[in-house]
Amino acid sequence: MTRRQHFISILILGILSTISPFSIDMYLPGFPAIAKDLHTPISQVQLSLTAYLVGISVGQLLYGPLLDRFGRKLPLYAGLLVYIAASVGCALSTSIDMLILMRLLQALGGCVGLVAAQALVRDLFPVNQIAQVFSLLTLVIAVSPMIAPTVGGYATIAFGWHSIFIILAVVAALMLVGVFFFLPDGKQPDPALSLRPKAVMGSFFTVLKQPQFLTYSLVGGIATAAPFAYLAGSSDVFMTIYHVSEQQYGWIFAFLAIAMIGPTQLNRFLLKRFSNEQIIFTTLIYQSIVGLLLVIGTWAGWYGLFGLIGMLFLFLGGQGMTNPNASALSLAPFSRHAGSAAALMGSFRMGFGSIISAAVSVLHNNTAIPMVGVMTVCVILGLVILLIGERVIRYQPKPGDLDEPMTEVML
Repeated sequence: MTRRQHFISILILGILSTISPFSIDMYLPGFPAIAKDLHTPISQVQLSLTAYLVGISVGQLLYGPLLDRFGRKLPLYAGLLVYIAASVGCALSTSIDMLILMRLLQALGGCVGLVAAQALVRDLFPVNQIAQVFSLLTLVIAVSPMIAPTVGGYATIAFGWHSIFIILAVVAALMLVGVFFFLPDGKQPDPALSLRPKAVMGSFFTVLKQPQFLTYSLVGGIATAAPFAYLAGSSDVFMTIYHVSEQQYGWIFAFLAIAMIGPTQLNRFLLKRFSNEQIIFTTLIYQSIVGLLLVIGTWAGWYGLFGLIGMLFLFLGGQGMTNPNASALSLAPFSRHAGSAAALMGSFRMGFGSIISAAVSVLHNNTAIPMVGVMTVCVILGLVILLIGERVIRYQPKPGDLDEPMTEVML
């Protein structure tokens, strides 16, 4: 692969990975307008976010076997077309129930971008480059929250919240064109892989019985679910409690997105001196300490608007370290079943994310405590699972994928 092809491939894979961040972040400034227009409380609008996360969690499990069986591109085309149609349906929604349903369908289509992008990273790049590539993808993903809420805020003011979903449909159509003309095919179709339920479950079991995958996918899923608490609660906290406007919220969101960009790229340099495992452990310790200070300070009333923004900035900086390293360690043992492994890993993350966002909605009490409390619980629980899982990995045999031996991974 030439340097130009390398750059274009990473750019397209990064853009594919932004489908869900854009779908989530872009409509957050429109929550109050949606609630008012559809005559429903904002807690019901938050459930449309939960529905999207549930759809991603379930949909990734469906796409994993399809990507392994039919290759990467055909399922990718189908999913993007479903996403485009559902986005138009969201724009035409006249009730909160219809919006929730359309968001579920939108997620079922759009989640193919997440699974396919991660599987293609495993297809197109050597194992010892996976963490670095994921760091670059995370950079592209991290830029989207700087753009999406700001665009969403201005679009809501200028054209109404419906326009947000029309924009998403147009962006997905452009992605479809880019994938068709510029993205390499990756792994070819494998007719030997059956799509019968028993065979599919067997592929998933093969992945799940790998201790390294199970440990780091759970750690990554739970620890990186913390931002979903922020996503679910931030619009209410900033716009209702602190009375910022849609545009101001978009700029706050963009500023906090910067917290993930620097650490993501710092991770590439740290990998030259430290292992993935060391970086994840240190990051979770750091986030646990910051999270506890965030909860205590919020409860005690130490932070005003700018103090809360500053503490959230410090906390979210850890996400740029945990996510790429956990992804690399989860997928490293697999080649033949990379699609199924990516699907399970993504399903764990979005499944935990849907639970976390629902928890913030249920615990809603007109304060910031539910948001910051749930964020902190996520990273502490991730740290506990990491400590337990690494002991299992260290003292148990490491069975590999069906078609390759397992090797020790130190990226």
